This record gives sequence, C-alpha cells and structure tokens, in this order.
Amino acid sequence: MAESIVRLEKARKAFPLPEGGTVTALDGIELEVARNEFLTLLGPSGCGKTTLLHAISGFVELDAGRIFVDGDDVTERPPHKRPVNTVFQNYALFPHMTVGSNVGYALDISGTPRMERDSRVGEALEMVGLGGLQNRLPRQLSGGQQQRVALARAIIARPKLLLLDEPLSALDRKLRQAMQIELKTLQAELGISFIFVTHDQEEALTMSNRVAVLDGGAIQQIDTPRAVYNNPANEFVASFIGASNLFRGAVKGNTVVTAGGDVIQVSVDTTSMNQVTALLRPEQYAIANGERDASAAYMDVTVRQIVFTGAGYELHGETASGHTVVATIAAAQQTQVANAETSRRATLSYDPAAVHLIPASGGKP
Repeated sequence: MAESIVRLEKARKAFPLPEGGTVTALDGIELEVARNEFLTLLGPSGCGKTTLLHAISGFVELDAGRIFVDGDDVTERPPHKRPVNTVFQNYALFPHMTVGSNVGYALDISGTPRMERDSRVGEALEMVGLGGLQNRLPRQLSGGQQQRVALARAIIARPKLLLLDEPLSALDRKLRQAMQIELKTLQAELGISFIFVTHDQEEALTMSNRVAVLDGGAIQQIDTPRAVYNNPANEFVASFIGASNLFRGAVKGNTVVTAGGDVIQVSVDTTSMNQVTALLRPEQYAIANGERDASAAYMDVTVRQIVFTGAGYELHGETASGHTVVATIAAAQQTQVANAETSRRATLSYDPAAVHLIPASGGKP
C-alpha cells in the first residue's frame, strides 16, 4: 500500500495460560494502514484485536515480527517514544485535574510555553465541541463529554496515528450513534490515521474506510465495509458481520442444493465450484405478492414468529427441511405479514443475483 502510516510484518504474540501452555493472540499478522485512513479492527472477544492495537502502541511486546510507523521501525521502542496516542475504553482522565489540565498534560510535561499551551488546549477543546469547559472537573461532565476530553488530550500532541480502544462502549445507544459520526468527521478534519477497536458491527460499518475482521489471532478479511458485508470471504465473516442465512450445499447448474433438499437459485458463474455456502441477508427477502416474477426466486417457509421492529418486521421461519430462515420485511408489506401470521405460511422471494457464494474451502467449521 502506497504511503502507509503503519505496517506490521508477521506479527506474533502468545500469552501463557494459568493451567499451562499458551494461547496465540496474534498469528503472523500482516497489515498496512494508509495515511488519513479510518481502519476498524472488528471481532469477538479474544480474537486478538486489542492485543494488535496494544502492540502498535507499544504496551504489548511482540514475540516475533516487526512494526513500522511512518517508515520507522518502532518494534523495540517504548510507548512514549512512538508517534501514536491511545484513547482507552475508560478514558483514563485524572479525576483531580480540570478539563484544561487533563487536555494540556502532555504539553506541560514537554515544557511547552504557557501561551502556546493555553492556545492549543482551547483549540483542541473547540474541535471536540467543549469550548469554555476548561475549568470543570471530569466528574462534572457526562460520559460523552468525558470521551471528548479524552479525544482532545490525544490529539493535542498532534500524533501521526490515533488508536482507539472501544471508546464508545460505555455510552448509551443514542449518544454512541451520535459520537460515531462525530469521530468520523473529526478524523477527516484532522487528517490523522485512526485505528479503532470494536466488537460492534454497526460501529465498524458506519465509521470505517476499511474493516479488518479478526478471529483466532488472524485477519479473516480486510476490505471496505460494503465489500465485507456483501462479499464475505468465509462463513465466519458472513456470520459475524450482520445477520445471515447460510445454506451449505452442492452446486447443480444454477442452483445450490442442501443436504436437506433446499434449493437456492443463483445467477453467478458456478462452473468452477462444487461444495459452497450460499449467503442471503435477511433484508434481501420479501414476501411474494400474487403472481410470480420469472426473474425472481422463491422459498416456502413455515412461519414460527414475526417480530415488529418499528421500521418493519422480522420473520422467523423454517424451510421444509427444517432450515431456519430470518427475513426482514418492509413495513409496506404489512398486509402480507398479517396473512403470514394468520396462515403460519409464507412464500419468500429473493433476487438470485443477490446470493453470495462462499467456496467450501473458505468456510470456518
């Protein structure tokens, strides 16, 4: 990748277990992060995302491999000598110090002249929407405001790279969604590369230029949010990113036939495929309405439950083979939903072109 700000080469890290042996947190990670990129590390607990972030910051020492920041090998450098700053999940503010003192702490330590220090503190607080709050203590702020203070403190030193370790996880849903947009806007204005750790798929898809999905200490896929969602590399990514309907089966012409006899219509070239997993996202379904369209495909299900979500309905059903299907039905189809609730039967339609096929070798048991 041209103009990378971060590059990891074969990064490995294992931790000892209390009962003996080790667990591998990073298994030969190869990664490049571009300048002014917002990259999110996404995965379940224990996948290695936080270890990877802390390795870049210097809080975790690698067992093997190299880390480069802005072209310099920083593998052996301690955290305070790396051109990066970290925003932690708990914000780590000094409770006895004012907002201004918290934000300006790094400048005080470096001996920045008072006038310049005060100017930069004010500028950083204005940038995060906290102008005029310099004299407040952290306990006098809301969770969202404390998060902004932590951001201001991190950016005031003008690092080349900002690392964020699940900084929004303690916020309520509404504030978290607002802060997602604010963070993305701030990142673009600052022109600083962000590496953001989360286990929340919505955060990753909303904020990122690219998403790296990790599991078992390895990057399963790294791509744009849209590509990761629409074209997952394997079953783990398909299952972890959003809701999914997965049908394992054999390719037969322009169909995938499962062991239970379910048939999924596809429109991609399947000549080089044999065993695959067909992916249909819930929102790719609709309830068939009257006459059948020759360009569409259909699936009959027994309705087990229908849940009203506000924006629409979530239909849970089973195919004749007992395969569970989840479909997101638009509110405009409330008449069809009512009929399905009464009859406990529904015919779901989908576009064969929307089906994504994952080769069997790309699946994760």
